Amino acid sequence: MQAVFVQLKCDLGKAYEVASGLVEDVAETSEVYSTSGEYDLLAKFYVEEGVDIGRFVTERVQTIPGVSGTFTLITFNAFTKA
Repeated sequence: MQAVFVQLKCDLGKAYEVASGLVEDVAETSEVYSTSGEYDLLAKFYVEEGVDIGRFVTERVQTIPGVSGTFTLITFNAFTKA
């Protein structure tokens, strides 16, 4: 599995609805955080190796009602405390 982080801009007043939609409708969703700054939410997804991440984001994430923009971060290695 590969971790993908997506920052989301939401329509005004829609951040909670978007977060709920991600959790309820996108099986690959691991966590969703509300954030301050340029983006309203930060979502972590786990996708299978070889999945077209661009297609996943455009077809599964950007289509959630209330999403007005995204910024995707693709990860390589996870470093954890032993």
